[in-house]
Amino acid sequence: MFIFAHRRTLTLLDGEYGSVFKGRSLDFDELRAYVPGDEVRDIDWKATARHGSPLVKRYVAVRRHSVLLLVDTGRTMAAQALSGESKKDLAVHAAGVLGYVACRHGDDVGLLHGNEAATRYLPPRNGEEHLERLLQEVDASVAVDGPASSLAEQLDYVLRYLKGRLLIVAIADEFMPDSRTEGLMRRLRARHEVLWLTVRDADLTPLAGRNSPQSTDVGTGQGIPAILAGDRKIRAAYESAMAEREERRSSIFRRVGIAEEQTSGSDDVLSAVFALLEKHRSGAVPAKAAAGGGNRAR
Repeated sequence: MFIFAHRRTLTLLDGEYGSVFKGRSLDFDELRAYVPGDEVRDIDWKATARHGSPLVKRYVAVRRHSVLLLVDTGRTMAAQALSGESKKDLAVHAAGVLGYVACRHGDDVGLLHGNEAATRYLPPRNGEEHLERLLQEVDASVAVDGPASSLAEQLDYVLRYLKGRLLIVAIADEFMPDSRTEGLMRRLRARHEVLWLTVRDADLTPLAGRNSPQSTDVGTGQGIPAILAGDRKIRAAYESAMAEREERRSSIFRRVGIAEEQTSGSDDVLSAVFALLEKHRSGAVPAKAAAGGGNRAR
């Protein structure tokens, strides 16, 4: 697998990439006249003899790229995903896959995560040991009694403080972007290459018996009692509302031009990551994401 980037200076993870800047590498670019300050070892002596004046070789620089993992570590990520697993564990799993692909190709990986109270940034570096520290940071930062999620704060941090082009992979749950967040997503997409992986929410209306515990939204504390969740009309109304909500979410990603993919559990994390990379490579923004999912539940 590799992550494809559409801009010339962001072609990464398919090996090394050619920069628009000049430097030393194995890729010859051009010959030009020698000027004071050029290295003697760059002089092409055969071409110099033919031309009658010193000529130096110029090369295309080989540079690594920085991949930024932007992960929601608010309390909603402590809830259950659709599979019943912790969303936090799925986020760590997905970030590990993406980070490993980047490290394997020699690219630097950084982390930006947080909640409504604070945002923390760990600058990009190379190596699997560094990636392991990033994953431990995500794992240790999510708690069910922690501050609420607020991805707008993390998006705003990137736009304010991080310079240069990045390839950003956002990992979050099925939050509904408000007008501010949508505007930040649009601005982020204009400056950087952005991919988005959504961890699907648990179903707040599971088929359950009368004595089963109530599913609860960790963000609001609200839920649907199990006895009501079993009612056909209530389930039908809930599923219709969730389908409509998912269509609204999908339309936002289409408008801002960000490729999004969803994962339900550890069994499909790898395939979801692969599908996301392929969507981004082809430049296809999905016409409609897979419908389903509910609110943030545990």
